[in-house]
Amino acid sequence: MKVCGFSFLKNAVKYDFPFEESLRSLLPLCDEVIVAVGKSDDETLERIKSIDTKIKILETSWDESQKEGGRVYALETDKAFHAIPSAYDWAFYLQGDEVIHEKYYPAIRHSMQEYLNQPKVDGLLFNYKHFFGSYDYVGAKYSWYRREIRIVRNNKNIFSYRDAQGFRKKPNEKLRVKLIDAFIYHYGWVRNPAALQQKINANISIYQGNNAEAQLKEMSKAIYDYDTANEPVEPFTETHPAVMQKRILQQNWPFEPNNNFKYASAKDKLKRIVGKYTGWYIGEYKNYKKI
Repeated sequence: MKVCGFSFLKNAVKYDFPFEESLRSLLPLCDEVIVAVGKSDDETLERIKSIDTKIKILETSWDESQKEGGRVYALETDKAFHAIPSAYDWAFYLQGDEVIHEKYYPAIRHSMQEYLNQPKVDGLLFNYKHFFGSYDYVGAKYSWYRREIRIVRNNKNIFSYRDAQGFRKKPNEKLRVKLIDAFIYHYGWVRNPAALQQKINANISIYQGNNAEAQLKEMSKAIYDYDTANEPVEPFTETHPAVMQKRILQQNWPFEPNNNFKYASAKDKLKRIVGKYTGWYIGEYKNYKKI
């Protein structure tokens, strides 16, 4: 069984992505990792080059005409995916703010081996933990997505869907997947508040297209304020991946959750309660077919 990792990055230092930790967490599970690195305004390319010789870099230029709706993220994902040689069986995708805990390595390896010769299985589905504000809390709001596909067969009929949240297969079919006993740790909302605000502004430019300029003019914040976000969170009492320990110790901003703020809305409360007691998550978006 041969496994190739893949990802895409641009200005990852500027926006304080834990990209080095992300790639280091992926390397033990892969024979090679391919990263599409867009032209950046910082030392992202140099930092990736210094991580490990198993990482192969594909230098790219983002198509500015495909920014609206986040489409460019999917295009960059596809560039890395299509660079994976045909000799590989599985392709393991991570975004720059996602990290794998080493305690899940055995389960992930076992699942890839178990489904290797079952062609009806297009990919593997992971559970998610979304950290918010600090490394001690996870977002509890219903709108945080619970699961996503992160391992797919090295089948070039598979493509990154919409803004690179998931995958589909040509012409436009949902992938048939198996849910595995492993989590992806998402740290996109735990980073330096100034860098986070810059990333939010960049996302507005990408997702809003022609409407971005007016929206950005209305925003006067230079630093993201975690304390006024009113994000319902729950304490995280487990361990973080070993590769994250240094970054966690360097956290230099305060975060005190509003313990009186339990739900984002009445609808959020209803959906979370129903999901907790029935396992049915009302209106949950599922870009896959679980088999």
